[in-house]
Amino acid sequence: MKTDAYWILRFEHRLLVCTAGDTVFPCAPAGAFGCPESAIYVGEYLGLPCHAVDVDEFPQIAGAEPTPLRAIFTLAGPEVFALAGRATQLLDWRANHRYCGRCGTPTEIMADEPAMRCPACGLLAYPRLSPAVMVLVRDGEKLLLARSPHFKPGVYSALAGFVEAGETLEQCAVREVREEVGVEITKLRYFSSQPWPFPNSLMIAFFADYAGGAITPQPGEIEDAGWYLPTELPLLPDPVSIAWRLIDAALAA
Repeated sequence: MKTDAYWILRFEHRLLVCTAGDTVFPCAPAGAFGCPESAIYVGEYLGLPCHAVDVDEFPQIAGAEPTPLRAIFTLAGPEVFALAGRATQLLDWRANHRYCGRCGTPTEIMADEPAMRCPACGLLAYPRLSPAVMVLVRDGEKLLLARSPHFKPGVYSALAGFVEAGETLEQCAVREVREEVGVEITKLRYFSSQPWPFPNSLMIAFFADYAGGAITPQPGEIEDAGWYLPTELPLLPDPVSIAWRLIDAALAA
């Protein structure tokens, strides 16, 4: 790393971003922030390499402010948000795998692939992804939307849950809808996917048709759920999420 590069600097779960000018991340010679060996290459930004590193404190850079990851979507758009999300996931991965999960030996960063290697037993720890399925169920014009107690006040969304070991995406979709609201689905149709760095998910979104059952919210998981016409929608998720795009696509169909 000898050339100038853009840097995604993280401290206390915030990223340092430039709020003025044409760039979002600060640019400086490689190694200017922290130890060069600790930097992670995350891709290109404006034609230059972009590295990420955790720092003990943010440097004083005019026009740069600590910013939550979610805010970067509104500030700079989906491509920069995706880059920042990748940086966050990779920094978390390395911080969480400093020691071997099998024998406890301090791990080493491999130079030729994204892995942390145990020099004692050879165990490799790759960046972890947790696949999660999201399903928007339709019954004619009506959409099945639900509210988790963890959502912002008033927000409703499509149903979602993590894929379990040995389970296909299709099996997960059927199980999650059944568990969360007691409804059966049919005609599952893929919509799109989205890396979701909160903390390390891969969201896979589907449409599905209603096949029967009365809505019965799962205690502790679903606070409320119901059928909504396009003219009577509740407050929806932020545009940063694939949930918003999924619902928006259904309304446009």
